Amino acid sequence: MKAGIITIGDELLIGQTINSNVAWIGQELSSLGIDICKSVTIKDGREDILNAVEEYFSAYDLVLVTGGLGPTKDDITKETLCEYFDTTLELDEVVLNRIREFFEQRGKEMLDSNIKQAELPKDSLTLENKHGTASGMWFERGGKILVSMPGVPYEMKSIMSEEVLPRVTSKFGIQGSYYQTLMTQGVGESFLAEQIEDWEDRIYADGLSLAYLPSPGIVKLRLTSKRGTGDAGLIKSYFDELKKKLPKYVYGENGVSIYEVVGELLRKKNATLGTIESCTGGGIANAYVQFSGASDYFQGGLVTYSNELKQKLAGVQLSTLESFGAVSEETVKEMAVGGKKAMNVDYTIAVSGIAGPDGGSEEKPVGTVWVAIAHPNGVEAKRFLFGAHRGRNLEKTKLYASNMLRRILLGLD
Repeated sequence: MKAGIITIGDELLIGQTINSNVAWIGQELSSLGIDICKSVTIKDGREDILNAVEEYFSAYDLVLVTGGLGPTKDDITKETLCEYFDTTLELDEVVLNRIREFFEQRGKEMLDSNIKQAELPKDSLTLENKHGTASGMWFERGGKILVSMPGVPYEMKSIMSEEVLPRVTSKFGIQGSYYQTLMTQGVGESFLAEQIEDWEDRIYADGLSLAYLPSPGIVKLRLTSKRGTGDAGLIKSYFDELKKKLPKYVYGENGVSIYEVVGELLRKKNATLGTIESCTGGGIANAYVQFSGASDYFQGGLVTYSNELKQKLAGVQLSTLESFGAVSEETVKEMAVGGKKAMNVDYTIAVSGIAGPDGGSEEKPVGTVWVAIAHPNGVEAKRFLFGAHRGRNLEKTKLYASNMLRRILLGLD
């Protein structure tokens, strides 16, 4: 089964809104084994919509359209689809009552433009939107399907999950593929491929497929079976093998955050964590408190961006800073040990680096980061050299520092 995705909105084209709908829809369709062939983003224009729909509907079994269903005059998707499918709008009383209740529950007045949202194509199936006023629309012709949904992500996701995917699965008799993802940190894609070459050959021989999904600091390995959940045990056995082979790098499955993983390890040890941050400016602390229950182990953080605060809050000696500089093994170790004492915690993460794009030198180029972990048995430090991009350097610092702590907690070299 082949599918195409059309997203409509001037705000998407000019970058005012990030188009997250395509990524989410793609994930959902691919999990069912549906082949996503093409996607396009177009402006709110009659000719643009007609041309895109004509191209996609003639080429694919399923076309998913998002956007252009709002109450304002520039939202013309509904009228344009009526033109394409040679139908007309009619007032849907059920939808009208639902819209009226939507506004009454929020103590707001329903406008004439909102009433127009209850006008829907006569020859389409209406898909309920439980979180907004723009209904979804399901068109069929010649065994093919086109679905139009609002562009607001949480509204679209609700309609997709509750209406579209179950109907598509039923209509086309889709069994669905099955995939699982293994999370690795601290190893590059090329090096990882070399380490698992034999493993990769065997998974292909067993009829599975592998995708490398790299992002700054992380490489995900996604194993997929077109045979469905019957291969769940086979995929698990392959993942268990890699966990034993590469424990330094494999930290979890299926999108789990490394911060959540480290938090669980701390919780199991009944241990506490604090952070002492220079270049990341509190980013590591923020990463840990994103998860409910973080107060079980996370005590707090010190942001010591200046040398003065490194001395005052983390106990770094002036002589250390003068002799070795803020970005050095000696300084970051003193930060970790001093911060551990100041916060009275079991473990500390300390980081100091040159995030860039300015500030580097021949001895310490941009991207140089020192990480230290103070723990009950001492302190360990490591130097990393990431690159010239400030945002990626900060993200990698958080990830590598946390994986370093994970390895210490697990007793890995």
